[in-house]
Amino acid sequence: MEYQDLLSGFVRLHVLYHAAKGDLHGLWMIEELARHGYKVSAGTLYPMLHSLEKKGYLASRIERIGRTRRRTYNATPYGLVALERAKEKAKELFREILPDSTG
Repeated sequence: MEYQDLLSGFVRLHVLYHAAKGDLHGLWMIEELARHGYKVSAGTLYPMLHSLEKKGYLASRIERIGRTRRRTYNATPYGLVALERAKEKAKELFREILPDSTG
């Protein structure tokens, strides 16, 4: 991902946003991020998901689909609070960098 050092925070927020809305799994998240112009590989996303879980923002569970196992993620209460705080900060930043925006 070009400009990874700047955009990785947006990707994390995007993941947390969707995890707050409901179940997500890695492949779906890769496809969702691609719809928004982020090229994120499994080798980037899965360590990010594990890191967000380790830090307490996400919780996961293993689901069986036939013979396949899939890890599904949701936001934790801590993650929901963090998302709300991040939204406040994003609005503040966007009002500053996009002054014509209604934010």
